[in-house]
Amino acid sequence: MTDDELLNELLEVERRGWDALCSSTGAEFYGAIMTEDAVMVLANGMIMNRDTVVSALRDAPPWRDYEIEDPRVVGVGADGRVLVYIGVAYRDGDEPAFRGVMSTTYVRHEGRWRLACYQQTVIRN
Repeated sequence: MTDDELLNELLEVERRGWDALCSSTGAEFYGAIMTEDAVMVLANGMIMNRDTVVSALRDAPPWRDYEIEDPRVVGVGADGRVLVYIGVAYRDGDEPAFRGVMSTTYVRHEGRWRLACYQQTVIRN
């Protein structure tokens, strides 16, 4: 697989996650894709395990839209990759857009990508 093909494959997985967050199906999506010991490190300083993520997403308001800018992939061993990008997400109403640097670590397990770690850092204007 070429570097461009790998980038496009991981972007497709990442977009499915964002699409789930926009359609209020994030709990189901992330419950299925996260490894058992996966964590999410959020911009507010919270570290959430898989069960906490699923629980929080059940009640989370949906995002209206999102953008993925400047994506790149970093190799991590034979079966791991980190997708790094600038993410911009919008909710309904007057709330300002969330803009941050995102990194999602994926591991290939039984032929599919699984999310092992997600981290976000707010970009302050």
